Amino acid sequence: MILVVGATGLLGTRVCERLRAEGQRVRALVRRTSDPDKVNALRSLGCELATGDLKEPPQIEAACKGISAVISTASSTLSRQQGDSIDSVDLHGQLALANAAKAAGVKRFIFASFRNDPTIQYPLTEAKRAVEHAIADLDFTSIQASWFMEVWLSPALGFDYVHGKVRLYGSGSKPISWVSYRDVAEFCIAPALRPVAARSVVAVGGPEALTPSEVVRIFEEESGRRFEVETIPEEKLREQFDSANDSLEKSFAGLMLQYAHGDPIDMRGLLQTIPVRLTSVREYARAVLEPYERASADAAAL
Repeated sequence: MILVVGATGLLGTRVCERLRAEGQRVRALVRRTSDPDKVNALRSLGCELATGDLKEPPQIEAACKGISAVISTASSTLSRQQGDSIDSVDLHGQLALANAAKAAGVKRFIFASFRNDPTIQYPLTEAKRAVEHAIADLDFTSIQASWFMEVWLSPALGFDYVHGKVRLYGSGSKPISWVSYRDVAEFCIAPALRPVAARSVVAVGGPEALTPSEVVRIFEEESGRRFEVETIPEEKLREQFDSANDSLEKSFAGLMLQYAHGDPIDMRGLLQTIPVRLTSVREYARAVLEPYERASADAAAL
């Protein structure tokens, strides 16, 4: 039985789907306040549901009983409920999970982490490093994923491909290994299914490192439109980072500053160990633009 923590999130749901497709027994940790539709989707997959919250150690201890491996994708950054914070969830909640796994005799621990830039430290990255340290005496794998294209190349974070207006953090000239969360899920499940990436920190990115400006050009080519581009100078990002007042604000400012520095990853070595067909930015662009292009074509035909 594999415990998935963060099972109703973007990455966690995909991890559950893939584990069930591989015939694995899955215990999905959900909260009483979780979205009922997401919970029902997990139930329909055949997941065993365990009600618990990372902020409540006794609930986590119960969820870890009888488990062979833990895959934790939980974070307070994109989905927050009352009482959630980087301190309560990403730090102390994840540390409580690590302790519960050890107490239950769970050996395998796969942790969805984030890339580290030693020159930019903020509450989220500090929490990730603390958890990686806490699980170092387990048979662990830390998946340090690069920038999710479904998040950072989306209208929610200023990449509005629908209206052709995008915001770039920094000069737009530093390459990033944009990655699909669906591909990251493959790297999360692989160590739970077979002896790969044991006791290691794994850098995970997409098939090619592209600058944000190159990404814009791809979207322009696929949409047949010119995009209006706004760039936030690195100096402004640094000012936002230095003046941030709380851990979440500080962390998002840090993420934007880290984005401006770039994050190229050579995936060739890892792909020999864990073969995954990686999604390209162009494929993502075609997938997200297609519904809007179809709707525009239908409207023009009326």
